[in-house]
Amino acid sequence: MQRDPAELSRLLYRLREEHRDLDRMIARLVEDPGFDELALKRMKKRKLLLKDQIARLESMLIPDLDA
Repeated sequence: MQRDPAELSRLLYRLREEHRDLDRMIARLVEDPGFDELALKRMKKRKLLLKDQIARLESMLIPDLDA
């Protein structure tokens, strides 16, 4: 299934934005001496999932070149 490049770009932007937000939230959370380790693990897992999705979308936006 071929998706519209503009749609993929918008999705990529939203995923990158969520990834950055999670990065900031994780940084704030670890500064709190009584931080919730389970919440931190969940955020890090979500961040890794986003990173994988971002990489997959980026590769979809790169046109295939015949060698």
